[in-house]
Amino acid sequence: MAHHALFVCTSCAFSATQRDHLGHRGGYHLFQQLQQQGQMPPEVTLEAVECLSACHRFCAIALAAPQKTTLMFGDLPPLESAGAIAKLAIQYAASPDGLVPRQLRPEPLQKGILARIPPWPQP
Repeated sequence: MAHHALFVCTSCAFSATQRDHLGHRGGYHLFQQLQQQGQMPPEVTLEAVECLSACHRFCAIALAAPQKTTLMFGDLPPLESAGAIAKLAIQYAASPDGLVPRQLRPEPLQKGILARIPPWPQP
């Protein structure tokens, strides 16, 4: 079973118009929601990161695994997106190449894709 990572930028703003909520950034709230819900598949590790350099967007995440396309999303409402992100993580882990067709992704993740980075080429 391949190992996968879900990176959550903890310094992302709470929304397009609000940096903090209850004294914390939106990314912090999103990371907490993902930790508390406990729906992440066992082959996906949840990782808090300081910055994903998507600062013009709010709440960015990235899914990555060896030999798979890395997917990065932004503009995710921090208090409502955890369930959809967990479903996408399950789809990503099940995908042989990391690609999850837009129409099959949970609704909040059918838009807001920021990057699709190909896997590192095999020698």
